[in-house]
Amino acid sequence: MRQYEIMYILRPDLEEEAREAAITKVNDLIVKNGGEIVKRDVLGKKKLAYEIKDYREGVYVLTYFQVAGSAIAEIERVLKITDDVIKYLLVLKAA
Repeated sequence: MRQYEIMYILRPDLEEEAREAAITKVNDLIVKNGGEIVKRDVLGKKKLAYEIKDYREGVYVLTYFQVAGSAIAEIERVLKITDDVIKYLLVLKAA
């Protein structure tokens, strides 16, 4: 398995329960595809550098995980169609 990190931004207008549900959905997606969560940090609400989908703020979440490379396409596909995620960046960590 390879090590990855994903930084994603959630809509700032989500209630606390909906925010936790969105984070859990992403974590479950990783685990369902054979991955393992190493560390998760909710960095909180921050101002965006530029407006994204009419939002000027977002809730930043950083997750470190391990998964087979073949699962990345499915993880990205689901993130693209998830309404609560306004932006994400998934990168392979250097060895």
